[in-house]
Amino acid sequence: MGLLTLSSPHTHGPNSTSKVMATVILATLPGLAVITALFGWGTFINVLLASATAVASEAAILSIRKRPLAFFLKDNTALLTGALIGLALPPFAPFWITLVATAFAIVFAKQLYGGMGNNPFNPAMVGYALVLVSFPVQMTTSWALSTQMSGQATLGFADTLQVIFAGSASLADGFSGATPLDAYKHLIAKGTADSVLAEATFNGWLNGGWEWVNLAFLAGGLVLIWRRIISWHIPLAMLVSLSLCSLMLGWDEDMYTPLSLHLLSGATMLGAFFIATDPVSASTTPRGKLIYGAGIGILLYVIRTWGAYPDAVAFAVLLMNFAAPFIDAYTQPRTYGHAKAKRGLPPKQR
Repeated sequence: MGLLTLSSPHTHGPNSTSKVMATVILATLPGLAVITALFGWGTFINVLLASATAVASEAAILSIRKRPLAFFLKDNTALLTGALIGLALPPFAPFWITLVATAFAIVFAKQLYGGMGNNPFNPAMVGYALVLVSFPVQMTTSWALSTQMSGQATLGFADTLQVIFAGSASLADGFSGATPLDAYKHLIAKGTADSVLAEATFNGWLNGGWEWVNLAFLAGGLVLIWRRIISWHIPLAMLVSLSLCSLMLGWDEDMYTPLSLHLLSGATMLGAFFIATDPVSASTTPRGKLIYGAGIGILLYVIRTWGAYPDAVAFAVLLMNFAAPFIDAYTQPRTYGHAKAKRGLPPKQR
């Protein structure tokens, strides 16, 4: 009589894809709350619009592919992609920017490759990079000033809706401006650190309120590590390499952006804990994660310092997405019971 043999493990863990994605979304809420409190309602509206667009785009493509909607939509991956795009976009970005970025991310960067688990690049960053390159004016002139930077209350909810959907740019003129990273990079070329901080963009605050946003995302990221949703390797390697580059190459604040501005401005913490750690497009081996994260940190500093974009998280992540399979191939850990791991590409692929 033949015996039925089943491969281990025979027990199921408490986590599922939908629960993991929901936990990641919840971990972004502290950052979203701080952004809304300091910069106004723009990012909150963007997150809602991008999330709805992501789910609708996913449903449309699944219908075309004749896949069961409920089964795939309940994994919350589309919802997370929308939330990350909404958090990354400028608060006063026109609504069509959000629609284009999110729809492209879902349709072309995710579903075109076969859906969840098959995409080689981070979908949210593909969508963000597309609109950043295609619509540079809207993406660089739609950033809101914090209450610290402007010295006044933020734009109200109704007025923010009018700016985003009706294009009432005049309403946002007194509430928008360059980000600290962008302003410091361009102003320091013809001034000193003291003169730059005296500009209206900073209003005496080095990070202009962005430090609280980044600390909130840091807190959410630490929760993800504590819950074992992500590991510490990629965030730590990224932040350490970014810090080392800044300390060794940009120690003079009268010439280069200071370390505190690199760590606590822009999308640094959002990128380190929520974007770079994407389980599908990132490196998966322990040693590979360290190399992958370090590469993102180095590229982030290089592009911010000598490139044309003040905040380069999207480009740094996408470039390292290219390298992730190669890194994994050469950093395979030793298999239990074997003396040495088989590393590198198979002979036919070399």
